[in-house]
Amino acid sequence: MLLIALVMSLGSLSIDNLLPAFGPIQADFGIADPNDLQLLITTYMVPFAIMQAVYGPVSDVIGRRPTLMVGLAVYLIGGVVATTAASFSMLLIGRAIQGAGLAATRVLTVAIIRDRFAGCEMARVMSITMMVFIIVPMLAPTSGSLLLLLSTWRIIFAAILGFAVLVAVWFYNRMPETLHPEYRRSFAFGQVSSAVRSTVSTRISIGYATAMALMMGCLMSYIGSAQQIFETEVYGLGAMFPLVFGCIAAFMGAASFTNATLVRRLGMRRLSHIGICGFALVAAVQLGVAVLYDGRPPLLLYAAIFAVNQFLYSLTVPNFNSIAMVPLAALAGTASSFIGAYTTLVGALFGLVIGRSFNGTVIPLSIGYLCLGTACLVVVLWIEKGRLFLRSQPEQGGAEQALPVAAE
Repeated sequence: MLLIALVMSLGSLSIDNLLPAFGPIQADFGIADPNDLQLLITTYMVPFAIMQAVYGPVSDVIGRRPTLMVGLAVYLIGGVVATTAASFSMLLIGRAIQGAGLAATRVLTVAIIRDRFAGCEMARVMSITMMVFIIVPMLAPTSGSLLLLLSTWRIIFAAILGFAVLVAVWFYNRMPETLHPEYRRSFAFGQVSSAVRSTVSTRISIGYATAMALMMGCLMSYIGSAQQIFETEVYGLGAMFPLVFGCIAAFMGAASFTNATLVRRLGMRRLSHIGICGFALVAAVQLGVAVLYDGRPPLLLYAAIFAVNQFLYSLTVPNFNSIAMVPLAALAGTASSFIGAYTTLVGALFGLVIGRSFNGTVIPLSIGYLCLGTACLVVVLWIEKGRLFLRSQPEQGGAEQALPVAAE
């Protein structure tokens, strides 16, 4: 699973490693409004969301392995465009191409894991993978800052490009095909639309996908405004920004370890329901503290509260994803692509709205967390018909629902 985690980490690296470069990019291209720099995230995330709807169905036809290699090739092209961009507009085009390519990793890493595992076992493997994945945002801003000491912001894109090449070569040489032959499908619009209808009409799948989308909106709003909050306009941490960002990410890693340890015993629903209830409650405290201090609470106090909520986020979202995929084994690629596109696009749009509301304080971000967290809790209550913390029978499914790995 280390290789899958490294493939997943490309997405995080492509965002978090870039955050320290916002200032130099603004200066280099003469960008007047600092909020415009958030377009570096949005122009990446929107194609990242939309193209997931393409890669999943294609992978159900030709297999996971070749589809992921195509996605990585597109990402490398985008990396070259971004590295050599002569204008901010061209940089955004490069970012869009990167997002379109790397969408394959979001869909296919989940589909590969679903091909091999199910139920709580899938949630456990997802959590273990996420632990490796979360190490990247812990280290990425620091590595980005160190690279900026050596050269301009372009070296960050060049370094990510080199890492992507290494991951692509490793994946090509080591990863077998995981799509089971009996689940391979012919490419037909009717089959794809039927698979999407099955996903949308399955209450558990579409419900938990919606809950996950709302939670992703929180994460996207945080990533979009983190540099302005911690590095420049609110706390003015400067070079210390990567340290705070990494410490908060460490809580997310601890949550993934906790989830992997407890999910077999407590079940995905119990853990995720504990997580979302706690998230909504802590978000209320987060907003209260923000308002009490006129949008600029003490750094340690606000960072501590925020870190607790990021812990609860990571206790929730991987389980939401696994629960949504439980009924969809026979169409894991298409289902994963639809769920990935839906959750990422909705999350990116919410993140853009909240991020663009940044006004020099932490109040807009805190309001966003409370609103989206509360909405997520309401959706979960609807899915479960008001009954939380129950462990349903499908969660027990492990070996009998897991799919054998096809020979390479």
